[in-house]
Amino acid sequence: KTANEKFTVSGNQLVDRVKQLIREGNIRKVRVLHEGRTVLEIPLSIGAPAAAIGILAAPVLAALGAFAALVTECTIEVEKVEK
Repeated sequence: KTANEKFTVSGNQLVDRVKQLIREGNIRKVRVLHEGRTVLEIPLSIGAPAAAIGILAAPVLAALGAFAALVTECTIEVEKVEK
């Protein structure tokens, strides 16, 4: 069973918030929206080792950081697996 949550964050909080969500570990998908449009979608495998997520996420987080510098506010939509 999955549950969706949405968070509105300022651009300068975006990368830190996404990293925090990834570390929680029960995330299936992270979607970044700006003005109602999906800017970036990050599918995550359940239970992936933290090291693998770090390697996978580095280029994605770099792109996210560049995007975050351009916007004042965006929405993070998270699909979580309920335990």
